[in-house]
Amino acid sequence: MTRKISLTRYLVEEQRIDGAIPADLRLLLEVVARACKGISLAVNKGALGGVMGSAESENVQGEIQKKLDIIANEVLIEANEWGGHLAAMASEEMEGIYVVPHRYPQGEYLLLFDPLDGSSNIDVNVSIGTIFSVLRKPEGSGVSEQDFLQAGCKQVAAGYCVYGPQTTLVLTVGDGVSLFTLDREQGSFVLTHEKMQIPADTREFAINMSNMRHWDAPVKRYVDECLAGRDGPRGKDFNMRWIASMVADVHRILTRGGVFLYPWDKREPEKAGKLRLMYEANPMAWLIEQAGGAASNGHQRILELQPTKLHERVSVALGSRNEVDRITRYHHEAKAAS
Repeated sequence: MTRKISLTRYLVEEQRIDGAIPADLRLLLEVVARACKGISLAVNKGALGGVMGSAESENVQGEIQKKLDIIANEVLIEANEWGGHLAAMASEEMEGIYVVPHRYPQGEYLLLFDPLDGSSNIDVNVSIGTIFSVLRKPEGSGVSEQDFLQAGCKQVAAGYCVYGPQTTLVLTVGDGVSLFTLDREQGSFVLTHEKMQIPADTREFAINMSNMRHWDAPVKRYVDECLAGRDGPRGKDFNMRWIASMVADVHRILTRGGVFLYPWDKREPEKAGKLRLMYEANPMAWLIEQAGGAASNGHQRILELQPTKLHERVSVALGSRNEVDRITRYHHEAKAAS
């Protein structure tokens, strides 16, 4: 970039020049970004800030919480509850929704977030991040959990922040995908990439191979073909990458292509998948699609799925369009043959 454009300026121009977002949404996104800067600071301090290790508690998913999981969740709530832009929030770390207290004005938006994705990597200093999604609250007085149960195609903004060697914020408001890098000297996010695009073809996939024995046949077929390399039916060699932090894996795909898979498996057959539809799959699917990629649950477009509960899970395949289309086709062929 030849000139430094701050996140604030970018959002103002989206509002004033392009008309892509209203003023209240712009202000909300600025608050979310400021909260991410606070989380980044806590992550960067690590052991020096006394934030490492387990909190010795479980979240609603039955997962052991890290201290930073709780801190990140509190930072996002405290930053966003008083601004007047939100009616309520929902988090992967909370069982129910958090309605904005009556002492604050209520806005017309709903915010969903995974406060610290990939938190198993905290103690080993591997990239982690925050994922967020913004919905418009349906008309009517009050707010309920039902108001959050909207298909991903109804999102008005989505993004994530990666806390790695650099702190980067990736955002869409439905007008392509832009990447901002935190300038620590200035204390602001600066635009460093615009209109990001994912190549339609790739030679790279990301999946947890240790779960291979639990996968369904279409996923095994796809991965086996990738592993067969140039001597197999694909006629080319593939690399495999797996960071075990969705934000980091998706960020790599956004910047250089690839496909990310977290499929249904036989260990918990009653669950549609591992990842959360509302907090992870929907925002990431929209970002990927806005960058020219695709996102599927193996059978249909993720953004078309109608949620039935707040913490619903889903199978995920997203990234380079031709690879995702192939994975979806393999699932359809398997179903037709059964």
